[in-house]
Amino acid sequence: MTSRRQFIQIIPVAGAAALLASAGSAQAAMVDENDAQAKALGYVADAAKADKTKYKQFAAGQHCGNCALYQGGAAPAGKCALFPGKEVANKGWCSAYAKKA
Repeated sequence: MTSRRQFIQIIPVAGAAALLASAGSAQAAMVDENDAQAKALGYVADAAKADKTKYKQFAAGQHCGNCALYQGGAAPAGKCALFPGKEVANKGWCSAYAKKA
């Protein structure tokens, strides 16, 4: 049986372990270019590799980092409203690109 003293000593260790576990799971996975939704939107992790023949609306200089849907600031990857729970590359591109105001 655990004494009160042992219980009080265990609490900080258990709390720290819980914080580390939640911090590790907070990082979202990157969108895979082969994902069904990514393929449907023509998502590529590098805008230079966008299919310019299939997506005529693509223009030089467009990338996720300057899209209104990108929520990552200047970070190399960030969240996108189109891919909940996942991150896209800042230098990526998809056909839903909308220039930030």
